[in-house]
Amino acid sequence: MIGNGLTTHYTLEGTGEGIPLVFINGLGTDLRIWDEVVLHLTDRYAVLRFDKRGHGLSDCPPAPYSIHDFSTDLLGLLDQLDISQAIIVGISVGGMVAMDFAAGWPERVHSMVLCDTAPVIGTADLWNDRIHRLREHGMRSMAEAILARWFSPAFKEKLPAAYQGYYNMLTCMPVEGYTGTCEAIRDADLTEATRTIKAHTLILCGTEDVSTPPDLVRGLVGLLQNAEFQEIPGAGHSICIEQPGLVAEQIERFL
Repeated sequence: MIGNGLTTHYTLEGTGEGIPLVFINGLGTDLRIWDEVVLHLTDRYAVLRFDKRGHGLSDCPPAPYSIHDFSTDLLGLLDQLDISQAIIVGISVGGMVAMDFAAGWPERVHSMVLCDTAPVIGTADLWNDRIHRLREHGMRSMAEAILARWFSPAFKEKLPAAYQGYYNMLTCMPVEGYTGTCEAIRDADLTEATRTIKAHTLILCGTEDVSTPPDLVRGLVGLLQNAEFQEIPGAGHSICIEQPGLVAEQIERFL
């Protein structure tokens, strides 16, 4: 699909005829992180997944990027597919994109599910250090440290093959796409934009998330006008990978 001047890789599946679910992936991942979640949903809902710019099989334009660039990409994709309104589900930076999209185009958002995200994530020093190291030494130089922030400590030991697969996913992505997205996160503060969002929102967070801890994510309840918060036990930052059944269950209950 070509939209907003970029080629965007997406999948559109499911049998539902109502308002579709749109899933936005996190930093360093692609649409496959939602595989096990959507298995529980496609018998009842239409489901759109896509790779953000710089990720997966989508184009990787030269950086810098902004969060608004990502939300404008989403707008272009929905327009191309004639989707007038959607339920937006985003994790991590995908959640930031969802919030920016809902603030900018509220009429296009029926409701939202925000996973392990916040209006501000990390510090400028953290992102600048990561950007510098990756541009100097490549994705493999920090892969283990990044994955340690994705998953709970038990994940690698319990599912070594899955862990290796996600290591491969991360290390195969272009440095330009990853670091450009890091810059977008570093420069974003969605606090005031988030206060304007009226869409009914479910907020989820893994109990073992060290990247966006539960106390940070819970703070969204105080910013959003119509939100509820639930923790996902036994999961780190990537709850859709570690606890897909529980995530799907919470989404179905919310809907």
